[in-house]
Amino acid sequence: MRFGMFVPQGWRLDLVGIEPADHWQVMKGLTLRAEAGPWESAWVYDHFHTVPAPTQEATHEAWSLMSALAAVTSQIRLGQMCTAMSYRNPAYLAKIAATADLISGGRIEMGIGAGWYEHEWRAYGYGFPRAGERLARLDEGVQILQQAWRTGSATLDGRHYQVDGAICRPLPLQDGGPPLWIAGGGEKVTLKIAAKYAQYTNFDGTPEGFTHKSAVLREHCAAVGTDFDAIVRSANYNVAIGATQADVDARLAQTKDRMARYVGEDLAEASMAAFTGMPAVGTPEQIVENLGALREQGLDYAICYFPEAAYDTSGIELFEREVIPALR
Repeated sequence: MRFGMFVPQGWRLDLVGIEPADHWQVMKGLTLRAEAGPWESAWVYDHFHTVPAPTQEATHEAWSLMSALAAVTSQIRLGQMCTAMSYRNPAYLAKIAATADLISGGRIEMGIGAGWYEHEWRAYGYGFPRAGERLARLDEGVQILQQAWRTGSATLDGRHYQVDGAICRPLPLQDGGPPLWIAGGGEKVTLKIAAKYAQYTNFDGTPEGFTHKSAVLREHCAAVGTDFDAIVRSANYNVAIGATQADVDARLAQTKDRMARYVGEDLAEASMAAFTGMPAVGTPEQIVENLGALREQGLDYAICYFPEAAYDTSGIELFEREVIPALR
């Protein structure tokens, strides 16, 4: 199993209490720390407003971070989980990613999805099209990305995007462009798009959900004539790790309390459902057992989020010491 780590960027209220002028040093430091350790990749989210509710707290922009982190690292791969297709014209996005890939020396991973956070869509003037339209844009946009990266220009007269000889030079350093991670588990459309284009998928990481989504993906691969086994399946994991259950509970309580100061007790409590009972919450032994069982089901790549990373790296250290070596 391979491992990536999310870098706190503010979206999940994970830089609060730190002066904005110091945010870059925190983000850079954690990425360099990951590069020096057992992590294959470092990741950010592509969002503009905080969750679980919009606040005035900072959320740093994903592709600015991609280029900045590319310039200060030399080995670790860098990705976003995931870029929302409709936030940037896809020909422009192809150019952004190609430039970041050049800066990084060919280390960019391209997470891409349809987008979902309605508040920021509307606030930024993007409207909020129905899901079918957002997914259709994803399909057309991926076609533009691939064409631009493979040939140096893109032309598409689509329903949602029209580009005519959009030049993308220089090409990305990676042959064919950064690997495409199609994110999302929509069974009728998203996983079909993944079957057509993805080198990686990213969907439900619970035992039941992962097994089911994998079966649906396999069916789509058979229908479109692609190799299911050639697609690396990944999932994102919120991590709360401790030597004992009491330590785990204390870590969860700290995360909830930090959020509650900014979004209120009810929203903070609701957000903890993304941790409670999930595979990467528990002692090292429990997490190894949970992720090991998922590995047997075909989970190849886990991208881990430590909500306390900007303040306390002891959880990361415990995970590095006792979880990753057991599953690598």
